[in-house]
Amino acid sequence: MQTSPTPALGPQERVVLFDGVCRLCSAWARFLIRFDRQHQFKLATVQSPQGQALLQHFGLPTSHYDTMVLIEGDKAYIQSTAFLRVMRRLPWPWPLLCVTWLIPGPLRNWLYDRIALNRYRLFGRLEACVLPSKDHNARFWGE
Repeated sequence: MQTSPTPALGPQERVVLFDGVCRLCSAWARFLIRFDRQHQFKLATVQSPQGQALLQHFGLPTSHYDTMVLIEGDKAYIQSTAFLRVMRRLPWPWPLLCVTWLIPGPLRNWLYDRIALNRYRLFGRLEACVLPSKDHNARFWGE
């Protein structure tokens, strides 16, 4: 992934990009809001202007979304690596999932892709992006 400075994103900031019309992805965002008690991560939908700008900056597709993206400072992580990097920063017991680092990356990503590519069929699709509630506005990047 690209490592030039990310516009409007500080070196210690972390943003999780997710598909705002995917029920599974929206549940993932709600999970992060609930368990990221230290507010280490900001959220942005890939459909938002902020999400589109980050995807474009890192050379990722802006018209179809097959993976969650984690931006940490000037680096972007995708697929199972993004998921595990998020989980390791959450409170106990969530870092236990990082034991899956022991599974070779190609196999981890293959499993991740099976869920990601079938997420609409398995979990459904929303008519529009879920907007943050007033008490969650601060959790969204660019809000």
